[in-house]
Amino acid sequence: MKNDLSSSFKLDLDLAFIAFPIKDLDHSFDNEINDLMTSSSQWNNEIAIWLSFIKENEELKCPEIVRKASKLSLGLELTNDVKISELNHTWLGKSKSTDVLSFPILDATSCVFNSECIELGDIVISVPTAIRQAKENNIEIFQELRWLASHGLLHLLGWDHCDEVSLNQMLLTQEQLLDLRVIL
Repeated sequence: MKNDLSSSFKLDLDLAFIAFPIKDLDHSFDNEINDLMTSSSQWNNEIAIWLSFIKENEELKCPEIVRKASKLSLGLELTNDVKISELNHTWLGKSKSTDVLSFPILDATSCVFNSECIELGDIVISVPTAIRQAKENNIEIFQELRWLASHGLLHLLGWDHCDEVSLNQMLLTQEQLLDLRVIL
């Protein structure tokens, strides 16, 4: 079941977006996928809807300063396996590629007073890895990219999956987020 959300549900989101250079791929995609990889507009709408849903749902984990914020900011970069591997090594000490990395700014002690905008951090997604995973899971790349972005967003909000219970809750919440559809 898809939930349709009106534009009144959206919050003010400042999205710093770094597009993926599609010319670097050996694949051709339809316009919807090309737009998703090269334009911030759909991402801005999707992530704003996801954040609004999380902020308004008291049962979901969300830092109080985020719940109260009228404007949020985050970065989203679509990159390749080499760059994400370098980031993974530099910041997490893991010398391997991965599908998504999150670099949260907020933690349990974060406290901001009268800030015009709350910065959440950055999400980095490897497009080649997303393409491989989409093929392996027999799903569209559109779905895989949104899945990875929603996963990264939850990490920015303090979610983790260190045990099976927290992993299952995170996966369930991702499914809820992906069921939300933007009416443009």
